[in-house]
Amino acid sequence: MNSFSAVATPKFLLPIIAVLLVFTSCEDVIDVGLPEPETRLVINGVVRVDENQEFLPIEIRVTESSGFFGENTITQLESAVILAGVRDSLEPTQFQLGTSILREYVPGTGIYEPDTIGNDVDDRIRTASINENTIFFLVVEHKGRRYAGQTNYAPTVPIDNLEQGTETLFDEDETEIVVTFTDVPDQQDFYVFDFGFGNFLATDDQFIDGQEFSFSYFYDEELQSGTELEISILGADQQFFNYIDLLVEQTENDGGVFETPAATVRGNMFDVTGLDNIEIFDNVGRPDSFALGYFAVVQEFKRTIRID
Repeated sequence: MNSFSAVATPKFLLPIIAVLLVFTSCEDVIDVGLPEPETRLVINGVVRVDENQEFLPIEIRVTESSGFFGENTITQLESAVILAGVRDSLEPTQFQLGTSILREYVPGTGIYEPDTIGNDVDDRIRTASINENTIFFLVVEHKGRRYAGQTNYAPTVPIDNLEQGTETLFDEDETEIVVTFTDVPDQQDFYVFDFGFGNFLATDDQFIDGQEFSFSYFYDEELQSGTELEISILGADQQFFNYIDLLVEQTENDGGVFETPAATVRGNMFDVTGLDNIEIFDNVGRPDSFALGYFAVVQEFKRTIRID
């Protein structure tokens, strides 16, 4: 039996959802400035959806930052849950949500996936049940603190073509890949490209609305002949676009966009500890208490190319 079904929003989550909607209505990512020495929870919660698969490939990875340029360490959560659904058509401030409980199947990995233990438990979310109006909430508890994030499903377009180029940008040892895709007309679109090796690029359709568009990406080394590259295009909303764009700027020479960056950048996971008490609403934006990382559910298309 699939236990993931539409239910009324749990009462204890209503104030959390209300505040998340206020926070995520802002388009700008907050740059907090210089890094702080204390450890922080880091949530790698980008769910990449292949709409040809039966279920969403949910894997929430959690670590703790370990100071300036330190390597993150695996940590565990007390609880983790994803709620997914749509706004109530009769009461727009309410939601019809299904609940997916997450658990750490392999102890010590820090990887949380939908519960499928037992004959009557299957908390996986079916891909056919989501669309661009689907809203997701991730709520986790870690060391006595509760964190929550909200996102909408972000569809995207496929990559039309990959081609190896012969140009260089700064160095003769670079490898050029020409990427072609076609933007959807008459709507604002954002894209995140994953070029592998921790290389990401965020872009939008401000000047290419509805057009077929080609651009060059340069790997900063001459890749060996026969190397196979897998390149992905991910859907994004403006907030995720801003977040990745800023992180790319700060991690070009570091370990990747989900490692601790040189300057701390807030994602969309907020500290909502005690939010069931309406009296603390004014203090929910605690400036010194937040998680790093990001929660997003995005469509992904992949394409591969072999280097000549």
